[in-house]
Amino acid sequence: MNRIDYLIRRLLLVIPTFIGITFLCFCVIQFVPGGPVEQAMLRMKGGGAGGESTGTATEGAEAISPEQREAIRRYYGFDKPFLQRYAHWLWKDRIGMAMDSYKYPNKTAWQLISERFPVSLIFGLTGFLLTYLVCIPLGLVKALKHGSAFDLFSSAIVFIGYSIPAFALGMVLKMAFCGTVEQLWDVLPATGVHSMNYDTLSAWGKVVDTATHMFLPVLCYMVGSFAVLTMLMKNSILEQINSDYVRTVYAKGAGTARVLVVHVLRNALIPVATGFGGVLTLIFAGSVIIESVFEIPGMGTLSLEAIVGRDYPVFMGVLSLTAILGLLGNILSDFAYITIDPRISFGRN
Repeated sequence: MNRIDYLIRRLLLVIPTFIGITFLCFCVIQFVPGGPVEQAMLRMKGGGAGGESTGTATEGAEAISPEQREAIRRYYGFDKPFLQRYAHWLWKDRIGMAMDSYKYPNKTAWQLISERFPVSLIFGLTGFLLTYLVCIPLGLVKALKHGSAFDLFSSAIVFIGYSIPAFALGMVLKMAFCGTVEQLWDVLPATGVHSMNYDTLSAWGKVVDTATHMFLPVLCYMVGSFAVLTMLMKNSILEQINSDYVRTVYAKGAGTARVLVVHVLRNALIPVATGFGGVLTLIFAGSVIIESVFEIPGMGTLSLEAIVGRDYPVFMGVLSLTAILGLLGNILSDFAYITIDPRISFGRN
């Protein structure tokens, strides 16, 4: 099997895999307690948001008639057989994107997702690119200076940052640089993505404003990946440097720069390429914890709100797109393998 046939086969497998993922999740949410029907009954009894009642969904059911309960089920589509609901969601509702949100009745799931997507795009793509642009050269330098003071010091810094939870690091950075503590600096905004006067700024001013808002969140996002990626890159390079083919290349008179760039670095990138495909999911999903700390209206907070509020159309919409991007990301990783090392074959020996 050549590479083109393999990639085509992987693309075709995306369809049944996606159906399997969404079917399983669609089935699970039907049995999760506190769904939209139960919440609607609580609101009718007065126990919804802002109500004083602390009754359960069972108590709410006793306060309404069977006809009202059936009307609520019919409104949310729970009166239909499960397979029919799933087929309707998959085809007519366009994987749920055309469905109205339970929490925001005047907006569809796609409208809510499209509003949050640009934020997650900036957040995820910037963090991903900076992580690789920093960790790959850092891993190379650490490998070349293995055992030196720089290697030990940089390893200590990287692992200290890795050991600090993202939310804790975010809170510390906010206190240090966002003016939440009077004795410290107030040089960066604490929350949000844009300033209040963002629309009145020039093009360059908008870029600077966005960069200042995203600096700390992206930094927190990058720290968690630094240790793993840097050490993976370093160990991979050390393994390649100690290989027989490198000694052979040196024996033929090749310079150090050529050996590192043409031979060592290219082969060392093969293990690192595993994470290339994750960029698609990371761009879309973002980080729930970091977005919550810095109050960033991205896809992570949207998915969390959908789960907590039992907003099934939005939750399934986010899940569907994340699943598609994850599956395509795996194919992207395979493509990265092929690009880095053309000797890779997907056929049988």
